[in-house]
Amino acid sequence: MNDELRAKILGALSAVRDPDLGRDIVSLGFVKNLAECDGVVKFEIELTTPACPVKDELQQQAIDVVKKLPGITEVYATMTAAVRGARVTTIDSLKSVKNVIAIASGKGGVGKSTVATNLALALHRLGASVGLMDGDIYGPSIPAMLGVRGQPAMGPDKRLIPREAHGIKFISLGLLVSEDAPVIWRGPMASKMIQQLLGGVAWGDLDYLLIDLPPGTGDIQLTLTQSAPLAGAVIVTTPQDIAMNIAKKGLKMFTEVNVPVLGIIENMSFFACPDCGHKHHIFRAGGGARMAKELGLPLLGEIPIDPRLCEGGDEGVPMVARHPDSEAARAFLTAAQNVAAQLSIANVEGERAVAAPVKMDQKENLRITWDDGHTSEHTFWKLRVACPCALCRDEWSGQIRIRADDIPRDVHPKSIAPVGRYALNFSWSDGHNTGIYSYARLREACECPDCAKQVVTV
Repeated sequence: MNDELRAKILGALSAVRDPDLGRDIVSLGFVKNLAECDGVVKFEIELTTPACPVKDELQQQAIDVVKKLPGITEVYATMTAAVRGARVTTIDSLKSVKNVIAIASGKGGVGKSTVATNLALALHRLGASVGLMDGDIYGPSIPAMLGVRGQPAMGPDKRLIPREAHGIKFISLGLLVSEDAPVIWRGPMASKMIQQLLGGVAWGDLDYLLIDLPPGTGDIQLTLTQSAPLAGAVIVTTPQDIAMNIAKKGLKMFTEVNVPVLGIIENMSFFACPDCGHKHHIFRAGGGARMAKELGLPLLGEIPIDPRLCEGGDEGVPMVARHPDSEAARAFLTAAQNVAAQLSIANVEGERAVAAPVKMDQKENLRITWDDGHTSEHTFWKLRVACPCALCRDEWSGQIRIRADDIPRDVHPKSIAPVGRYALNFSWSDGHNTGIYSYARLREACECPDCAKQVVTV
């Protein structure tokens, strides 16, 4: 194929836009393996997720625009997918996991675990490789919902091998303790278990790892946001005002730690009468839609009430697996497509408040190279003096509690560790190790000649 014809075909295809990403498929790099022979054109369109809700429309539009070119007699467009990942992680067991997604709620009783389980199965059914981690330490329910018992095996690398059910991998504390044994742990022990489930499981290659969080915004949620490279969070609520008001607290937590909230799923949205088909809104109508509009977030799905959802959970065969053609299963498929679409938007467009560090050099001073190309410079002593932790700075007034003269001039970091997607934790040579420096404040504190700012704002 000559360069002129290739340019014409790509020019035609540039009229095809991905409605979610808001850009054409050529500039997005979706068009692959373009070939032409005697008027027959073949190419692939590589999407960012197999769960793309507009896959068929994009394929037909691409065929139609190329067919209009003079001399083209046939067009074949093959749809493929390569899920794009979020930020790189330092956790070895998650390095082959492209996207980690938190499924959260503000309160219990909204059916979050049921949603997480069926959402995982729906993503798998749409062609993705999926894992599910049960983050509810005190009330693990995923093993029962998936109908699996028994402890997972240990791999040669001393990591747990996740169990599998209905095509997805999963892990849960419920597999490691007896079914009727209560977990009577304080917050630090529960947080440590979360870290072990994240770092001590051989997840392998996954497009999506869903983490079913316990309700609330306590130690476990904070540990997860600080330990895992969360690509996004999904908030599950029910239509009642009280459920939505509490769900907003969970949403705010993710916002504060720079985790994109992908949208809202309204569970128990309505009951569809099997006899007449009429929808009965048992818990009010449109609550999730109002919440989504108020917060400027997408409403990812409305899951109906169906007694078979409970039956499937009790019997270990979730709705999407047992009744794939039911209205509830279709609602989960729609929600899965919308979650994947919103995640693709966040990943492709890089939607985050600040840049992220990609390289650090800490010889004489700290130099951080960010993913937007900027390299910031920081003096060790000034960073230590400006530690933002509660021991060094009043949390309410911002007033510094320590004396700068008490900090050794040769202080330096013994280690620097990432905290989730939003900050770095420094362990200093003077023994201090509780300071968490956000990316945004580190950028503001850059001492390079171009920025010429002081570190006192950290």
